[in-house]
Amino acid sequence: MAHKENDLQYATSPYLLQHASNPVHWEEWSPEVLERAKKEGKPLLISIGYAACHWCHVMAHESFEDKKVAELMNAHFVCIKIDREERPDIDHIYMEAAQMLTGRGGWPLNAFALPDGRPFYAATYFPKDNWKKVLSNVARAYSNSYEQLLDTAEKLTEGIQLSQELSHVEEKNIFKNSNYRDFIMNWQKMVDLENGGFKGAPKFPMANSWQFLLQYYQKTEDHFAAEALTKTLDEIALGGIYDQIGGGFSRYSVDDKWFAPHFEKMLYDNALLLNLYANTFKLLPKPLYKKVISETVEFTKRELIHPEAGFYSALDADSEGEEGKYYVWTFSELSELLSEKELKLIEEYYNISKRGNWETSKNILFAQQSPQEYAKSQDLDSVSFELDLQNLKDKLHQYRQKRIRPALDDKIITSWNAMMVSGLVQAYTALHDKEHLDLAESTIEFLLKSRFPDRKKLLRTYKNGKSITGFLEDYAFTVEALIQLYQVTFKIEYLESAKQLAEICFKEFKEDASPMFQYTSKHGEQLISKTYEINDNVIPASNSSLAKSLFLLGKFYNNEHYIDTSKKMLQQVESKLYKSGPYFANWQILYGWMTFPFYEVAIMGDKAQAKALELQSNFQSNCIFLGGQAENLELLNHKLPKYPDETLIYVCENKTCQQPTTHVETAKQQLKSQKH
Repeated sequence: MAHKENDLQYATSPYLLQHASNPVHWEEWSPEVLERAKKEGKPLLISIGYAACHWCHVMAHESFEDKKVAELMNAHFVCIKIDREERPDIDHIYMEAAQMLTGRGGWPLNAFALPDGRPFYAATYFPKDNWKKVLSNVARAYSNSYEQLLDTAEKLTEGIQLSQELSHVEEKNIFKNSNYRDFIMNWQKMVDLENGGFKGAPKFPMANSWQFLLQYYQKTEDHFAAEALTKTLDEIALGGIYDQIGGGFSRYSVDDKWFAPHFEKMLYDNALLLNLYANTFKLLPKPLYKKVISETVEFTKRELIHPEAGFYSALDADSEGEEGKYYVWTFSELSELLSEKELKLIEEYYNISKRGNWETSKNILFAQQSPQEYAKSQDLDSVSFELDLQNLKDKLHQYRQKRIRPALDDKIITSWNAMMVSGLVQAYTALHDKEHLDLAESTIEFLLKSRFPDRKKLLRTYKNGKSITGFLEDYAFTVEALIQLYQVTFKIEYLESAKQLAEICFKEFKEDASPMFQYTSKHGEQLISKTYEINDNVIPASNSSLAKSLFLLGKFYNNEHYIDTSKKMLQQVESKLYKSGPYFANWQILYGWMTFPFYEVAIMGDKAQAKALELQSNFQSNCIFLGGQAENLELLNHKLPKYPDETLIYVCENKTCQQPTTHVETAKQQLKSQKH
């Protein structure tokens, strides 16, 4: 690396460190830097990206490594570099500015602001010549037309603040079953039944969206919900967005067929998709889904796991300066490596060609049928075909591992790790592999020890002794993971930690005037606008996740305050659930909890965990599991069996229990009334 010229050499973020040798005088965001910009009378240039972002690398190489461009930037601006994964709070604000000004967002995000942080211009990627023009124009305007920029900044900031204001909603505690059924109408317009996912390109997996359709199908047996769900999961699993050789998912596909991915692999996508495939497998047990679950866990263990505990953030899209180079194949390379029989197999099953099926001579491996379907259509013995395919994949994988690997973003983010814990718990309940549970437990223990050491506040990232305080999403997803872990282990300390974190959320992120929780702590650094994260996107909103967890904690602890908060949060967004389906999918799941029977399943006795696992092997949407060998929750009082070797299952609704049973099958029948 070249000599270091700017303050980013002291950063812990791998993305910021990538820019430590730029001739630009980059600094990290801090109140002190803003204060200095005021004294010097310079505008801020705020550049936001992340380590695995392809176009961020392109702009860095074209502009930020260029001495002439750097001179322009250094002369007229206080230049601030931000890792959006480390500081999503800042990213939220300037992304909102870009959306308002240009109608689109993305990364790299480049914003120009007054020294106090109020933006007056923001956009995404600029080629070098355009960037130089923008720099000169903004510098000139700041000198000659300051009043005009001030006016723009005031209006834009007001717009950002208004976009975060929540309208007053009349309280009416009536969530209706019939309303829930109506949610599907909007989905029917948006789903691409030919290719799966939502219509158009690029295609993002949006894992949480399909979790709603899974619940909807279980509750209503609606044919469309099942078709949309399975079509999507099948096509993603067979497409180029899924790494056919090494397992794991890329962030999105650039086309509308899941074929050509943008090759970066993020921990959160893999965590959320693992969760989705595991839950779907419980209801619709396709061999393809089982394979995806196992391979995705293997991928994260091999590529993203920290040697001690926890998971790294992401793998870059590029290697050796080329996007996808690590993952794609030329025909000549494959013909040297493979036997004639193997080459024929890869041509026919994975659709490769001499000319290349992607860019010049390059092939992305993708399939059009599952191995079982393909074997049947070709009149082949399914077992031996699958064995041949697996041997071929192993051979290609071994060879591929000798290539120069994509760069790793080795920071550990609390919320993303918590999502991975939830994914592993669902993988465990789907496949009963104890390793999945062990990995989930070791990850949560590591998070609690290293990110929640004083039990007063949760940290978001922690590296080289430097830490960033957690945002609402870190709390929400950790609470969710702890609740899920409790239900398969019955270790009460997991539930108690979840409750403790929820209590901190009330203290740190909630104001009485609003039903929602702020994204940043009210006691931390105050940015130019509050942010409320409400829309479910590629990652579900922190508010929808927390609303669901408060509902569940309310059930576990018989706490009306939690359930009431959850209801008020849902009321705030209810009107949006009809027309913005996929972007409120997590809220729709909560609506389903509120409008269909909801069960408390208490399992007491020495085989409580084993029986809980058997029950959770079925997809159970509307219920919680609690129990063990101690009556340590109010709902467990007087439920311990009289005989030492007996295990009793109580299926209860609103604390009224059916006749206890020792048989899992009987309990399953009692839960069957969840439908309709």
